[in-house]
Amino acid sequence: MPCVVTVGGFYGDEGKGKVVAYLSIKDNYDIAARGGAGPNAGHTFVQNNKEFKVRMLPSAVLNKDTRLLIGAGVLIEPNILLKEIETFGTTDRTFVDFQCGIIEKIHQDKDKNSDHLKKLIGTTGTGTGPANADRALRSLKLAKDFPEIALFLEDVSNSINHSIDNKEKVLIEGTQGTFLSLFHGTYPFVTSKDVSASAICSDVGVGPKKIDEVLIVFKSYVTRVGEGPLNSEISSEQAKERNWLEYGSVTGRQRRSAPFDYDLAKKAIRINSATQVALTKLDIIFPESKGITDFSKLPLKAKEFVNNIESETGLPVTIIGTGAEIMDTIDRRNYK
Repeated sequence: MPCVVTVGGFYGDEGKGKVVAYLSIKDNYDIAARGGAGPNAGHTFVQNNKEFKVRMLPSAVLNKDTRLLIGAGVLIEPNILLKEIETFGTTDRTFVDFQCGIIEKIHQDKDKNSDHLKKLIGTTGTGTGPANADRALRSLKLAKDFPEIALFLEDVSNSINHSIDNKEKVLIEGTQGTFLSLFHGTYPFVTSKDVSASAICSDVGVGPKKIDEVLIVFKSYVTRVGEGPLNSEISSEQAKERNWLEYGSVTGRQRRSAPFDYDLAKKAIRINSATQVALTKLDIIFPESKGITDFSKLPLKAKEFVNNIESETGLPVTIIGTGAEIMDTIDRRNYK
């Protein structure tokens, strides 16, 4: 049974939420564990024309048989967490590591009132950066210090490793994207920690030898929110013409856009030791692809685009998103 890590290949916004939601339903994972920074990352997915968003829980919430874990490396905003647990009815299957850091109002105020963070870097204002700074200074409060979430506390690393050892299926969900990594991204226009596959594994307490597959998620074009470089960036008018105009799921800010970046993709694959590619929003580039679930039925240019990504990166494109709905997906994991 596999242990799979999903990670973003560009600057976030790649569609990891939909990919994780699809995998959790299709493969019926026993555990979905979230790593990454905290509530500054929002994941969105659509089922039966209803849109869902999560900022704390793993995107596997719609599979009622999947246990939802949040690793020690993730920052918790208790109000957001409790609201999501209530919204999705996951009280009996949500587990938070004792050592998750807690975002408090003081961190949110620092984030929102900092000229450097809010205005220059373009952070989300969620308090994530200041909270991670306090964690590095060893002054941050942890989940075990907050009675309101005591019901959900457990040793997440122990639970995940136990499940892997017992041949259960484990899906580990990363947040943000490779080039928002504090170490490997476009510093200083990055998030407040590393978000590569190695770091996501560390967040949930799983060693690298326990991982079977690293699924890197690319969108069919590149977007980023906030400041920082973006190769071959197009104007808002051009993005609107191409139907690439998007807005961040947490802040609502307009995303900047650029064509698919093969060099960036290859670098992300190296950094993450990726073994497979998930490609999202193919239908935005090739509208006639919308809703198709069989690769052979894609239009020729769409097939050529996918084949070129495989040729350039040396990895199979195993999951292809062709629409907003979770099941608008081409699954090629057995295509060889």
